Amino acid sequence: MNQSKELRFSCKHFRELNIEELYASMQLRQEVFVVEQDCPYLDADGKDQRSWHLLAWQGQELVAYTRLVPRGVSYPDYVSIGRVVTHKSVRGTGLGKALMRESINQMQHLFPDEPVKMSAQCYLINFYESFGFKTKGAEYLEDGIPHIAMIKG
Repeated sequence: MNQSKELRFSCKHFRELNIEELYASMQLRQEVFVVEQDCPYLDADGKDQRSWHLLAWQGQELVAYTRLVPRGVSYPDYVSIGRVVTHKSVRGTGLGKALMRESINQMQHLFPDEPVKMSAQCYLINFYESFGFKTKGAEYLEDGIPHIAMIKG
């Protein structure tokens, strides 16, 4: 992937995604979460259709993605950011930070003043804390990977 190409964000509700955008997002999620992290799980969990999808493009390549979930879909009292993923070719370039900043901006636009909850992989606690998230509760295993709840707002 050419990292010199300009980063372009697109945020769409599931109904607005075209077939190429949907395919690219599912491919990136499976490439990282299922194959790279060796974690077989049901990615198509029924939440996509009720969510917004933030896609980060460099040229024609999808390099990062998050799923922005309304209150009551993942958590009864919170909106959430989930499926936070970057392509391995862009890790360490600052793209993850740009992705989180844009995800938080979109959440404020879509769900003003709503508290945001995440199920974060534990090794990323410091990363998410840098955006104002705080841990809540004890560590738990999700699909065999240590996670912790984190809340902002």
